[in-house]
Amino acid sequence: MSRHALQVPPNCDLTLGMVCIDKATPGRSTWTMTADERFENPAGIMQGGFLTAFVDSSMGAAAVTFAVDRKVFVANAELKISFMAPIATGSEMTCSAEVVSGGKRVAFVEASVVDAAGRLLARASSTYVYRERK
Repeated sequence: MSRHALQVPPNCDLTLGMVCIDKATPGRSTWTMTADERFENPAGIMQGGFLTAFVDSSMGAAAVTFAVDRKVFVANAELKISFMAPIATGSEMTCSAEVVSGGKRVAFVEASVVDAAGRLLARASSTYVYRERK
């Protein structure tokens, strides 16, 4: 196991500037992120992989909080994302993620990303597999 495995927040979230602003409700999490110029594609908008990392962190956190009274890691088994609108550099984004169904071994999670005006930027869904942590 990596010596960084339990760092909170993890380096990947710090690198991308993702901030968890709410995970108080089991099975839900809300995050914010700014579309930094480092994440631009040649067209001058946010490259989709960075947005996908944002929703993955949000949905993964929702899956972890769903496992009430358990110490777990989650592994993403699959992820689907639909990009609804281009994201301009400097845009403030909010991602809300929620477990829609889950059990002891897996969680099915959905997320929406909106900009500061409430415009839908992306929708995503994913399946997370639980692994017990010691």
